[in-house]
Amino acid sequence: MNRIEVTFRILKEKQEKALITYITAGDPDLNSTLKIMHALSDNGADILEIGFPFSEPMADGPVIQRAIERSLKSGTTLEKVLDLIGKFRQNNQETPIVLMGYLNPVFRMGYQTFAKKAVQVGVDGVLIVDCPVESIADLNGNLKEEGIESIFLVTPTTSQERVKMITSRAGGFLYYVSLKGVTGSAHLNTAEVEEKINTIKSDVSIPIAVGFGIKDPQSVRAISEVADGAVVGSRIIEEIENNNSDSLQSTISLVTDLKKATRVK
Repeated sequence: MNRIEVTFRILKEKQEKALITYITAGDPDLNSTLKIMHALSDNGADILEIGFPFSEPMADGPVIQRAIERSLKSGTTLEKVLDLIGKFRQNNQETPIVLMGYLNPVFRMGYQTFAKKAVQVGVDGVLIVDCPVESIADLNGNLKEEGIESIFLVTPTTSQERVKMITSRAGGFLYYVSLKGVTGSAHLNTAEVEEKINTIKSDVSIPIAVGFGIKDPQSVRAISEVADGAVVGSRIIEEIENNNSDSLQSTISLVTDLKKATRVK
């Protein structure tokens, strides 16, 4: 059974929702990222979403764009990110890891090569931001062969017909983008999110996690009332950006508080 499925099942039994944390690998460098990954998983993150850098991150807001720039400047590549995950797995075999990024680096590595390397190092899911469901068959097939879930984005403007098409390929969880905009956007409307999720649920059997605009315990709690998980990215990266990566106390405090907000009973 995939670690993602196991995690959501355990959380349901505990009456908790998933806290999914996003960071960019290689920001500010890969050694720091390894420390941050362990700090997140040890202090409340249920699933780690690890971004691999690409030079044209069109779906990301300024905070994550700056993280990607720092990552590229430090020489991070997709191959090095996979090696990093392998190092993380030496001490953590339980926390699910979702790789998130853009198609070009995966295409250049080759879908089969990527899938085989990903499963060898312990990747559980892959989310490719700029690869629509109509174009993902080859990559999806290689991932499925290795037992890796393909995770898809659904937006406020996604039709229900398209949701059905997406769920025929999706696994792990469905990532609902709560806002029309880029990562780090504001103005989260929980009522609108709840209405859309209730509609989507009629055709979805896997958990639904919500991202974009979630940045504090209050927004995590609100989303936890209506969805199966909350994704926090830009807010965590701000902590990494503003504090010395050798001193992770502020990041740990933030994640601890965010996790508390997922305990909805």
